[in-house]
Amino acid sequence: VTMMVFLKAALNAQRKARGEKPLAASEFLRTVRARAQSLGVEESLLKRPLNVGFSGGEKKRNELLQLALLSPRLAVLDEIDSGLDIDALQNVAAVMRSLQDSGRAQLIITHYQRLLHYVRPTHVHILAGGRIARSGGPELAQAVEASGYAAYGNASPAQSGHEAAQ
Repeated sequence: VTMMVFLKAALNAQRKARGEKPLAASEFLRTVRARAQSLGVEESLLKRPLNVGFSGGEKKRNELLQLALLSPRLAVLDEIDSGLDIDALQNVAAVMRSLQDSGRAQLIITHYQRLLHYVRPTHVHILAGGRIARSGGPELAQAVEASGYAAYGNASPAQSGHEAAQ
């Protein structure tokens, strides 16, 4: 399945669930090409099989394109910042900020604060041993960055992280 076929099927399934008509092929192509261009996704990527042979950066851009096209009410982003250089991280954050509004929520799962410098969370939760050990505002992520996870029980970077809900 190519990226383009996947995106069209996903978008039209979402529209059907909302009681909307499917997008015509020409309208879909205009929409996906515009979104892809705004995210720096090359059109050749859209013609390739979904995630087959994608580099880490291509997978991230693919995920962001899906997020931007589908604009879900709840997005769960598990370590979307993993392996990104600063430019890519800023691009990810810009897309995430562009999709923030009162009708949407983003759950960002990360072990590091650096993404949270660009996407300011409203709530932060620290997980330890599969449970929420502490909740707070953005200052909680800053405290963990400064002192580590040791204060939260058996939490460690390999076992838990911050989660920020937007």
